[in-house]
Amino acid sequence: MSKIDHSLFSTTASEQAFGPCPKCSAQLHVKRGKSGAFIGCSHYPECDFSKSLHEYENAEIKIIEGSACPLCQSTLVIRKGRFGLFIGCSDFPECAYIESNSNSEDTQLTCPLCEKGHITKRSNKFGKSFYACNNYPKCKYLLNFPPIDYPCPQCHWPIMQQKKGNKEVELLCPQKKCQCKISKPE
Repeated sequence: MSKIDHSLFSTTASEQAFGPCPKCSAQLHVKRGKSGAFIGCSHYPECDFSKSLHEYENAEIKIIEGSACPLCQSTLVIRKGRFGLFIGCSDFPECAYIESNSNSEDTQLTCPLCEKGHITKRSNKFGKSFYACNNYPKCKYLLNFPPIDYPCPQCHWPIMQQKKGNKEVELLCPQKKCQCKISKPE
């Protein structure tokens, strides 16, 4: 049976792994924040140096044979990032090309909030569908259920959401103040 070298887990071993802070020469440590672990200066808050614990937060999954990046002609790859799978250039970070999100479909409904964009069906990183304005980040309008071109009878909001219940389909007003529910008209 092999013995574990406990000195690898000591504070001095981890400090030597990250080296000195480039701003103030103090030791760098692994720290935790609301977005996860990162490397930060031990003299915080006097020194605010920090960097990602991982050099890049996406991992290459598979090379797409016969493909070429439209920007630099390198091979395209399937990568896994913090928002799920995507297609990007194999020459990342020198080339930051990313394929557009092909899993969105336009509902042809105008966004009732900004009145400029359209509501599109999107998927989150877990595969769950939601509906959002394609004018994001200028407009952050979002729905959890499919939108229907039917005005709310109470507040007159131009669209409602379709929610399938146990026995019938209901229309819900997306406005928090209204919360009108009606059976879907035939």
